[in-house]
Amino acid sequence: MARYEHLPIYRKAMELSVYLDGVVRNFSRYHKYTTGQELRDLSRDIIKLIIRANSAVDKTATLTELVENCEMLKTMIFYAKEVQAFAGFNAFQHATGLSVSICKQSEGWLQSSKRGRNHPPPPQPGAGR
Repeated sequence: MARYEHLPIYRKAMELSVYLDGVVRNFSRYHKYTTGQELRDLSRDIIKLIIRANSAVDKTATLTELVENCEMLKTMIFYAKEVQAFAGFNAFQHATGLSVSICKQSEGWLQSSKRGRNHPPPPQPGAGR
């Protein structure tokens, strides 16, 4: 299995997941077991998708799912703000910053993967003789 701990997107996703786990503890009981659980689940799913994408030969399908999950997480963070689940604005702001960073990195990774598929591999020395 390919190594993934060195990936900046993995480190940001892990940071966000751990951060959300702590933030959700301060949610009211009403939000903790609904919105909070969904935030925690989505953040863990993103980590899993990063690991799967890093190991995959054809990364496009997994990266597409990663981008979708990142957008869902970002939307759920905004939803949590709207229903006043966050204890303060700083918690929302930090979570948003991390999620936006992960979204941008996942979109860039997907675009890079698509470009790589469109280019044929370079010819091997001595091939075709």
